[in-house]
Amino acid sequence: MAKLDSNSPGPVTKAVIPAAGLGTRFLPATKAQPKEMLPVVDKPAIQYVVEEAVAAGFSDVLIINGRNKNSIEDHFDRAPALEAALEAKGDEGRLASVIESAELGQVHYVRQGEPLGLGHAVLCARAHVGDVPFAVLLGDDLIDVRDQILPVMNAVREEHGGSVLCLMEVPRQSVHMYGCAAVEATSTEGVVKVTDLVEKPPAGEEPSNLVIIGRYLLDPAVFEVLAQTKPGRGGEIQLTDALLELAKMPPQDGGGVHAVIFDGRRYDTGDKLSYLKANVILASEDEQLSGPFLDWLTEFVDEHRR
Repeated sequence: MAKLDSNSPGPVTKAVIPAAGLGTRFLPATKAQPKEMLPVVDKPAIQYVVEEAVAAGFSDVLIINGRNKNSIEDHFDRAPALEAALEAKGDEGRLASVIESAELGQVHYVRQGEPLGLGHAVLCARAHVGDVPFAVLLGDDLIDVRDQILPVMNAVREEHGGSVLCLMEVPRQSVHMYGCAAVEATSTEGVVKVTDLVEKPPAGEEPSNLVIIGRYLLDPAVFEVLAQTKPGRGGEIQLTDALLELAKMPPQDGGGVHAVIFDGRRYDTGDKLSYLKANVILASEDEQLSGPFLDWLTEFVDEHRR
């Protein structure tokens, strides 16, 4: 991973979290509940993402919300009746956890009227973000707190300008599920220049095995590009298509795209199997749960191997 020092006179403080998707891969669980609110151990997935953003200095968080997702707003709000009940019981631990989620940072919301793709969701943030660089964090990717990537990406942005992606190596047979990048090396180990991007390339046509995972630092020039981007794969406005245009633009116009190659711990909650794995991994590392949980898990696996 790149080792760069941050010396920006104006740090990025705004983060955008798209959360308007339908969550069809988790039906029927997501019929009446946002997929972002599905629990990972003892917190909804989206709370991990907000916590990551705030820990990296992005205290102004905009969640791109959708219809029937009011529970997301409720989660990051105060709950006076619940807090009073917990206080009356003397349950200080749970009371603290309930209040904590409401005091993480400045959380704002905007509605995405139609699910027209990730690029359209980012475009919905234009009025709130304005003419400053900003972060985009996808809730499907949970990054371990021990492997914070956003500060490293910010240092790369300060060094090179433009936009910065987070790339990760995956097996070639898995590339077709992601946006894929062609890259050139830079003088900094773990930092590359992006020369081409393809959204979910067909097998055998992928430019590399480096794929985009859900962390972006974007120049505000992306908004004008997205406003002119036609629907692409799946009839949606693809952020990948806009990033490719940015990669072709000169730096003075907000162009140029670099990337950090991430080799840390990432927990994918985008499908059922990966979601279950994320719960097992994080439960195994929880201070209170790990001992009894691992004992049970060992017994369970041994029994099912007989």
